[in-house]
Amino acid sequence: EVQLVESGGDSVQPGGSLTLSCTGSGLSFADSHMAWYRQAPGKECELVSTINSGSGTYSDSVKGRFTISQDDAKNAVYLQMNSLKPQNTAVYYCAADVDGSFPGRTSCPNDETNYWGQGTQVTVSS
Repeated sequence: EVQLVESGGDSVQPGGSLTLSCTGSGLSFADSHMAWYRQAPGKECELVSTINSGSGTYSDSVKGRFTISQDDAKNAVYLQMNSLKPQNTAVYYCAADVDGSFPGRTSCPNDETNYWGQGTQVTVSS
């Protein structure tokens, strides 16, 4: 059974930083495409960042502020988030897919992407 577990969500002030972690079992992150999604209240789930073989991609809204990384030895993926804004408040989900199927805007979870974590809450507020 594949399990993805996110951690690191918290409440922070605008301009603050957080690092989210995703660890997994039953699946090799090194052999998978990994992604972070987020879902803000009342909005669609949106793709934030992906990583595969060390190469990351980012949505325009987080480019330059967020950094995705991967530690294959720990079977973990991280999302370093800097200069956080109130509009970054959301539940952040870790996702994995064998083929890299990550729709840009979707429901979380969805049937196109193989595996999902349960999500971790990030709240950015003064």
